[in-house]
Amino acid sequence: MKKKFRKSIGSDVPTLVFFYATWCTPCKLMKPTVLQIQEEMGNALNSLEIDVEIKKGIVKRYNVKSVPTLILFKNGKPLWRHSGVMPVAEIKTAINDRI
Repeated sequence: MKKKFRKSIGSDVPTLVFFYATWCTPCKLMKPTVLQIQEEMGNALNSLEIDVEIKKGIVKRYNVKSVPTLILFKNGKPLWRHSGVMPVAEIKTAINDRI
């Protein structure tokens, strides 16, 4: 997973990383939102899901303190982040404003 993570966030295709926990109710609400964004944006956006209980090194590296958290990466650099539930349209606007 580390290799896939590094390759994906290092790509010139933006990558939306969804940090979640299985016990997190807001995360369960956000999962369909993230899937919808990926579907609508197609090849213009990669996406990854990171379980904060399993991938603690990645969580620590990117200072994820709460879930759900979304971080948008391009060429290895974080361009945007948001913690908490957010509507599809607002996430898409945030992504499009930065890519």
